[in-house]
Amino acid sequence: MTPTQPTTIATAALVLLVVLLVLGGAAKAATLRGDAEPGALVRLGPGVLVPERWRRPVMVVCSIGEIVLAIGLIFTRHPLPRWGTIAFFSVASYVLVELRRRRPDAGCGCFGEASSAPVGLRSIGRAVVLAAMAVLVTLVPVSGVDLAAGISADLALALGAGTALLAVLSPEMGEGIARVRYRVPCEQRPIPAARALARLRASAEWRAHAGLLASAEPADSWRELCWRFYLYPGRTASGEPAEVVFAVHLVGRRPPVRVAVLAAAGAPGSLPESSGISAAH
Repeated sequence: MTPTQPTTIATAALVLLVVLLVLGGAAKAATLRGDAEPGALVRLGPGVLVPERWRRPVMVVCSIGEIVLAIGLIFTRHPLPRWGTIAFFSVASYVLVELRRRRPDAGCGCFGEASSAPVGLRSIGRAVVLAAMAVLVTLVPVSGVDLAAGISADLALALGAGTALLAVLSPEMGEGIARVRYRVPCEQRPIPAARALARLRASAEWRAHAGLLASAEPADSWRELCWRFYLYPGRTASGEPAEVVFAVHLVGRRPPVRVAVLAAAGAPGSLPESSGISAAH
C-alpha cells in the first residue's frame, strides 16, 4: 500500500459522508414541511421511540445536525465534527436496531418519507458502514482541500466502490425504481395547494386578471381530479361585483391555467368572459 492510499480512501469516505448527511438532512426538512397529516411522523425513524410532542423537534434536530456535520467535515479538519459524525451514525445504528426490535412496521426515516419501508438488515448495515467511514475520516483527517487537489483514478475507483456498497445497502434504491416504474395517476397524487397557488401567481392569466381581484387571498379553494380551483371576489372592468375563478392543472413543468369571470350572486346578468390556457412560468 502506497502512502497516498489511506488519504485517497479517506477522501472518498469524506465525500460519501458529506453527500449522505446533506441528503438526509434535506429530506427530513422536506418531510417536515410537507407533513400535513397529524401524527404522520410516528411512522418514521426516531419519532417512533419518543413521545408525540417530541417527534417533530427530534426530526428538526436530526436535520440541522446532519447539515452542520457535513459543513464541518468538508470545510475543516477539526476533530469535533468528526467525532460528532461517529457518534451520530453509532447512535443511528443503535436506534435502527431498536426500531427493528420494537416497531418492525416503522421506517428508518433516514431520508424522510423516502425511507418509509420497515427497517431491515440493509439499513442497519448502511449505518454501521457510515460509522466506520466516519472513524476512518477521523483517523485520517482529510477535508475539502484534499478533494480540491484533484480527482485521481484511485479516488474515482474508491468513490465508485463506496457508492456501489452504499447502493446495495440502501433499500430506498428499490423503492425509487418501483416509484419510477409505477407513477400514481395525477388525480391520486398528494399535491400541496400552496404549490398550485405559486404556479397560479406566476402565470400570465394571473397577471392579466389581478386588477379585477378584491383580495389577494382566495375566498375558497377546492380540488377536482387533476385541477385545483381558486375563487376570488372581484369586480368586472365596469365595476360590477363578480367572482373570478382560476383553475390550475396540477402536473407538468408548465401546467395550464384557466380563468373565468362570473357574475356574483344577486348581480344582474351573467358574465361569459373567460380565457384560454396559459402556461405558468
